[in-house]
Amino acid sequence: QVQLVESGGGLVQAGGSLRLSCAASAIIVRIRPMGWYRQAPGKQREWVATITTGGNTNYADSVKGRFTISRDNAKNTVYLQMNSLKPEDTAVYYCNAPVGANHDLWGQGTQVTVSS
Repeated sequence: QVQLVESGGGLVQAGGSLRLSCAASAIIVRIRPMGWYRQAPGKQREWVATITTGGNTNYADSVKGRFTISRDNAKNTVYLQMNSLKPEDTAVYYCNAPVGANHDLWGQGTQVTVSS
């Protein structure tokens, strides 16, 4: 069974950094694109970043220049390096991978809280 397990969230001051990890129980990281999403209280889940199997990346405007998505195929792990964090970044962060048509695999989420 393919599973995604997220870690690395926590409480940081504005301007600080965190690195989130998403470990997969299979080779999904190598054979499918991977993404990060986040959901703040009272808000809908929003897309943050995507990395393709070829290593191409895309970012939401709100995090561009501050966040970096990367992949370690040997470890079956996707990372989200978050720098210059702002209170507006406070949310539960989820990793994601499409699995077949009309289905997505989601991690359990990890809480990121940024204080001003």
